[in-house]
Amino acid sequence: MAEAVTMVHDQGLTDALVELTDTIVPGFDPAAFARRLAAHGAGLPGVAASGVLLADGDGAPRITGASTPLTLALCRAEADTGEGPGADALRHGRHVRRGDLRAPDPRWPRFAAAARGAGLASVHALPVRLRDDVFGVLSLYGDEPGPLPVETGTAGRALADAASVGLHHRRLIDHHEELTGQLRYALTSRVVIEQAKGLLAERLELRMDAAFDILRGYARAHNDKLTDIAARVVAGTLDPTLPDQRAHAAT
Repeated sequence: MAEAVTMVHDQGLTDALVELTDTIVPGFDPAAFARRLAAHGAGLPGVAASGVLLADGDGAPRITGASTPLTLALCRAEADTGEGPGADALRHGRHVRRGDLRAPDPRWPRFAAAARGAGLASVHALPVRLRDDVFGVLSLYGDEPGPLPVETGTAGRALADAASVGLHHRRLIDHHEELTGQLRYALTSRVVIEQAKGLLAERLELRMDAAFDILRGYARAHNDKLTDIAARVVAGTLDPTLPDQRAHAAT
């Protein structure tokens, strides 16, 4: 247990944990994040290679990262076929392990064969999970059969937990930016529609609600967006009261 505590507080691991939680940055790149997480996993004692699967909003594996080209091929195969310890850990949100990949495994026959071909003998797939949200999987591979060293299991779990916090924060930021964009678009659209209503109401000496009915009726009749119609009215390229817009545009 003392060794585990030492490992968890090692400066290199501490730096990795800080890095993985720091995702509130401009231009965040999930693919680069997956590669960094895999590199940190591969640096743990007893780990020969590491792979990462990150999920999309529906929980399907979307982004892969790995410490070696062969491991990257394994991760991509898991993402494509849904077969393998990483795919299972992502699907069920729990730790999946296989201490000896040299023996046939009915759960993942193609994966086990490919792993052996890559010189890998064991795997521990740790879900990158925060409460009920599963963001991905960190897979730690050994080139010898057997369990992970205790300190490696502790450190691997710490890496996965730090990654889950970072990805959770990133999801919150992305959701906030999406809502902000939607609100900005809604406000801009409303301003344009009000301008178009005002122009029509003044020119045709109509009430504002009557002018709005003209805009809405034209948009529905032409299967177009109300905001786009309003913008064209404001720009002077459309008169929704004219039956032939081509003739209006030509003048």
